Amino acid sequence: MNHSRRQILSMLAAASVGGAGSAFAQSPQSKFQEPVFRIAANNSLTPAIHPLDEALRIAHEGLQEIRTNIQDYTATLVKRELVGNTVSEYEYMFIKVRNRRVVDGRLVVPFSVYLAFLKPATVKGREVIYVEQQNENKMVAHEGGFKGRFLPTVWLKPEGAFAMRGQKYPLTEIGIENLVLKLIERGEQDRQHKDVKVEFRKNAKINGRDCSVIQVTHPEYRPEFDFSLGQIFIDDQMNIPVRYVAYGWPKTPGQKPEINEEYTYLNVKLNVGLTDADFDPNNPNYTFYSK
Repeated sequence: MNHSRRQILSMLAAASVGGAGSAFAQSPQSKFQEPVFRIAANNSLTPAIHPLDEALRIAHEGLQEIRTNIQDYTATLVKRELVGNTVSEYEYMFIKVRNRRVVDGRLVVPFSVYLAFLKPATVKGREVIYVEQQNENKMVAHEGGFKGRFLPTVWLKPEGAFAMRGQKYPLTEIGIENLVLKLIERGEQDRQHKDVKVEFRKNAKINGRDCSVIQVTHPEYRPEFDFSLGQIFIDDQMNIPVRYVAYGWPKTPGQKPEINEEYTYLNVKLNVGLTDADFDPNNPNYTFYSK
């Protein structure tokens, strides 16, 4: 199986990892399709010592590359999560993310997030902003739709009960860099066990874009494993993970496993030059205080 070094670096960087202009040049699209993906089988690569050893080594190099070369981005994030006993419906949101930057141990650019919910109708119009180490480390949010006419803009702790309602992870863990960090953490945990299978495949598609796929399988259930099957899709051109999906274990033999979590980043635009204004609730393009 012949890969360029860049492709292998990008695939392995994602393999070891577990919730993806100053806005778009055009407005977010008004029509969306469910994330579409296709995988073509290919030969597997089998590291000599542990299936995750080389993946983990290169994953850290990939993380460093993200931190060095990606300052910010916009995208449409599509997510679905198992929260409690219920798998949520797909949520679509337009996101702006500015990656944190540390120089000589000092935070010079805080991790910053803006979300505008697009669908379903129950959340359409909701907006959220979070800026690391600002506003008492709280996020600001307001509802959309009918509820948004009557409910005020509020400041919330991201990990608080109200902000976490219906969410698997707090807002502070959103984004591509955080996805890589989470998957590295899980890869380190899985490395303690031998019964882990890792496969590398090419010729996948995410809404028409060429991707490579890392597939990690745990053949047998163990409480310490987070999933039975996980797939990471790497955009071959941008060299970043744009989709992650993980499945639990079937509740009964022969039953299809249930989704644990699924995140797909569509229409990703890198290094668009986001500024403080993009993460300011007083931005006239936002509706935090315009009701």
